[in-house]
This record gives sequence, structure tokens and C-alpha cells, in this order.
Amino acid sequence: MKEIFLAGGCFWGTEHFFKQIEGVVETEVGFANGNTDSPTYKEVYTDTTGYAETVRIRYDEQVADLEFLLRMFFKAIDPTSLNRQGHDEGTRYRTGVYYTSVDDLPTIRKVFAEQQALLAEPIVVEVEPLRNFYAAEDYHQDYLDKNPDGYCHLPLELFAFARQASHEHVK
Repeated sequence: MKEIFLAGGCFWGTEHFFKQIEGVVETEVGFANGNTDSPTYKEVYTDTTGYAETVRIRYDEQVADLEFLLRMFFKAIDPTSLNRQGHDEGTRYRTGVYYTSVDDLPTIRKVFAEQQALLAEPIVVEVEPLRNFYAAEDYHQDYLDKNPDGYCHLPLELFAFARQASHEHVK
């Protein structure tokens, strides 16, 4: 199993989106690349800790490789919006790809170049090595499974798209 850490705005919807994708074997919401130890949601919410709401994604690369997952990620974010996704605003909602292996960089760069070619505005998604990650409190894990009518900045159609997406057809 491999893993990648993706920040796509509010982590409730980002996690739910990736859970729909065949080949994603485990997700966990938390906080990445901040400046304090063991932050709480309440602390991160103040936008003073430097953390981004992030989803740790463990995946079977034989079923869903990194290139495919990153293309799916771009379907779920506005990559030109700085510190904002949907109605959620603040540095905690910034978008980012946080990798744990430099071997992932060529794939990340390839997908970013493909996506940039489709856009008039520059991509503002961070690409950085993962410095730290702390799991969010239990009530945030699998939030939209526990609260099907809970807030989400992503449209329901996107979850259906994720369930049906195949590696060969997503560009």
C-alpha cells in the first residue's frame, strides 16, 4: 500500500469523495504541515497554527495509481482558488499535495502540468513534502457517513462520479 496526503478544502467532503474510489483502502482526516504539536480542530480553526485540513489516503497502486488519484483530486477542487474551496475560507482550507516519497514527484509534476494546460489561471495548490500530520478528533472521521445530511462543499454528483470513475477514462 502507498499513501498520499491531499488537502482539498473541508476534509469531510474530501475524505468522502476519495472513499468512493475503487483502490482507496483507507482514509483518515487530520491536519498537515503546521507549526504546533498535536493540534485540535478548535485550534486549527483559528488559522493560527499553519495546518491545512488534509486527508491521508492509503491506496492499492495496482487498482488506483497516484496519477489517477491526482486527476480525481483536480475534479474535486478549484485549483486556482487560494485558501478557499466553496464557501469555506481560510488558510486551513488551502489545497495541497503532501508527499512522503520523492519518487512521487515526477507523477505529481506530470499531472500538475496537464491540469495547468487546461486552465487560464495559475494553479495555487501547494506541493510539499509532508512535514507532519495529526489525526483529527474521532467525530470528524467518516463524518458524512455518520451525518449523511451534514455540511459538504462538494456536490453529491461528484461522489457518484467517484464511484464510477475508472483509471482509463479520467483525464
